[in-house]
Amino acid sequence: METSLHQQLKAHYAGASGEIEVRLGRFRIDVVLGDELIEIQHGGLAAIRDKIRKLCETHPVRVVKPIVARKQIIKYDKQGGQVVSSRLSPKRGAMINLFDELLHFTRAFPHPRLKLEAVLVEVEEHRSPGHGRRRRWRKNDFVVDDQRLAEVGESVTLRRAADLLKLLPAIPRGPFDTGALAQAIGEQRWVAQRIAYVLRHTGAIHEVGKQGNARLYRRGAGRRRAA
Repeated sequence: METSLHQQLKAHYAGASGEIEVRLGRFRIDVVLGDELIEIQHGGLAAIRDKIRKLCETHPVRVVKPIVARKQIIKYDKQGGQVVSSRLSPKRGAMINLFDELLHFTRAFPHPRLKLEAVLVEVEEHRSPGHGRRRRWRKNDFVVDDQRLAEVGESVTLRRAADLLKLLPAIPRGPFDTGALAQAIGEQRWVAQRIAYVLRHTGAIHEVGKQGNARLYRRGAGRRRAA
């Protein structure tokens, strides 16, 4: 079932002049704004990769990827009942999380007709007890009934491989390995390895040699690799 969050974001991006839920051949498009097709994808980007590649053959396309920067969790005593608790989730999303999605999207991005917009959102998540719904739940289990948009925050638009570097707080100068990248961005090395994979396969960085067993990279001007 479509969430309120998805509906609200479609309205946000359609504005006063866009059309919502437009049929185009075998595809349904979230928003059509002028000649631009806009797809808002809460789930994994891999799920729409082939659809986006096909649409980009004939139309300018914008893929909007919401990243939940802040979530208020509101629990009810029953579906549609009274609020029993409200708290902020300790989990916070950030722009750098987009790299997790791009691992399986490098066959679609970059493309001359494609824009990828990462947008930070604040949401309310409404939950109610799950026992008695189709399957057995523990007494204290809650399920998500809906997500609603509270605020649209910062966004970053990516058009070229080099734009991916905007998502990183820093990147080493000169040849670097994933250990140096991890230190520069303040993440664990396995995170840096995933980021380097995306940057390398899109052509944002290229391999220039090895130091011991570690591959060395340099930013820019690399040949895009097949995903």
